[in-house]
Amino acid sequence: MSDNFPPPPPEQPQPEHLPPAGAPPERPSPWAAPPGPPRKQHTGLIVTLAVGGGLVVAGAVVALVYSAMSSVEDSIALPPRSEAPYSEPYEEEPAPEPTATEPDVKKDVTIIGCTRDPSIGWQSAKVKVVNGSSTTANYTIMMEFLDEDGVKVAEGGAGVVALEPGESAVRKAQGVGEVPRGTTCRISDIWRTPSESAD
Repeated sequence: MSDNFPPPPPEQPQPEHLPPAGAPPERPSPWAAPPGPPRKQHTGLIVTLAVGGGLVVAGAVVALVYSAMSSVEDSIALPPRSEAPYSEPYEEEPAPEPTATEPDVKKDVTIIGCTRDPSIGWQSAKVKVVNGSSTTANYTIMMEFLDEDGVKVAEGGAGVVALEPGESAVRKAQGVGEVPRGTTCRISDIWRTPSESAD
């Protein structure tokens, strides 16, 4: 026998196990490793696509809101602008002033006394009223009491009711509060109004 042996034949690749014709393909086992080398992940591309898609969606929402707002504004009917020229604001007419005192009413009242009570120092005036009108009238007389310098130091008043035309009456207008000696009396106002008893 010879020591020289022929070299062994090269190894033949094992044929892949193929399913018989017409058989459904085999499903890989969920626990089996994925075939072939792992693929590279494209994280940057995915992030870019996600951000771009978000911007497109946001732009569409803004456009939709703007369109809706425009349609709402168009549907609101504003009142037409007045073409009338500008005018000053309306002002209410002032209330009519009380009827002025009749010129002759001052002739109806005369001061016939002006005294100071020595015990309490209060001043009073005695007035005579003569109805110079043609109707029965009421009188209201207001008095001022002035010191020697002409400064008002007190006030008083008197009234006459239903005084017939041509008749007279004497009334006392009493001041309130102590006044100095030498105080004088002066009529400050007189009102004459028709009396209800004249009806």
